[in-house]
Parts: sequence; C-alpha cells; structure tokens
Amino acid sequence: MKPTPPPAPRPARPASAPEPLERHTLSVVVDNEAGVLARIVGLFSARGYNIESLTVADISPDHAVSRITIVTEGPRRVIDQIRAQLERLVPVHSVTDLTERGPHVERELALVKVAGTGEKRVEALRLADIFRARPVDTTTSSFIFEVSGSSGKVNQFIELMREVGLVEVARTGVAAMARGRDPA
Repeated sequence: MKPTPPPAPRPARPASAPEPLERHTLSVVVDNEAGVLARIVGLFSARGYNIESLTVADISPDHAVSRITIVTEGPRRVIDQIRAQLERLVPVHSVTDLTERGPHVERELALVKVAGTGEKRVEALRLADIFRARPVDTTTSSFIFEVSGSSGKVNQFIELMREVGLVEVARTGVAAMARGRDPA
C-alpha cells in the first residue's frame, strides 16, 4: 500500500489590510470636580487607547463645568467606541467629535529653549521670525521662544530648532473649538 500523500496546502487567505488610522479631536464637557479627569484618562488607558494631546480648562462663570480637549488616533471603530464610552460616564455632559462635526479651529502653544552662539544664534532668530515665534527670554547664549499655531506648525518649528541648538520644549496641548455660532 502506498502512503496517502498529505493534502495540498490551502492557499493562505490574504491578510486583511489594517484599518486606516484617523486623528480626531474630541471636546468633552464635564462637571468640574475632583477625579473626573482621572476617570476619563483611565478609560483610555484601560483599553489601550493613546492620547496624543489633552487640555482641561474651566469654562463656566460658576466654575462648575470644564472642557477637556482630547486628541487621539485610531481606526474609525475605535474612535466611535471611545466616543460612546465617554458619553456613558456620569460627570460627562456632552462629547463632540470636532473632526466629524466639520470646520473647527485648533491651536497649540509651545515654549522652545534654544542655545547657541554666532551663526546658530542668528539662524535661530531668523527661523523664529519666519514662524512668528516670539522671544520671551534671552541670555547671551540662549533664547526661549513662544510659538503658537497648529500642531503641525509647532512640530515644524521644533524640528528646525533641533538643527540650531534645541535644548528643551514645553507644550500646552491642543485647544480646539467648533467654528460658527453654536457651541461644541
């Protein structure tokens, strides 16, 4: 008796393409009370979601309500899941996906310390002028520039400063608001 040949291998199923990542800016209006931010950050960390930027500010005259602006990135289904889970948290009044809502304004501020002398110092000042970055502190060997604008503009300024003596960066995170008359 001849041994039975092994079955022919099945053709491998093509790997499904990973879902494209989308960057979304979420505006979350919450009660201004202790522990709310920890609960929201805990929601992200427990599920392995990343927060690219986070800002929090009191937005009501009586200091009872705050806006948390969160920039995150993930596949569409993950963004939808994040939004749904945020909406279920008790201290949350509203969740607005500014990216989906339409036109909105995003700005970020950074302090950028650059050290250098001679040509590097001159180049740092020239680049700062192009980016409308303002020197807020200066010594004979360093500057601290204040730059604001889109995250892309801030990132580009920081990258250029690496070449002329970047020392340190402090960033505020993204502040965002929907355009038009209606609140987010």
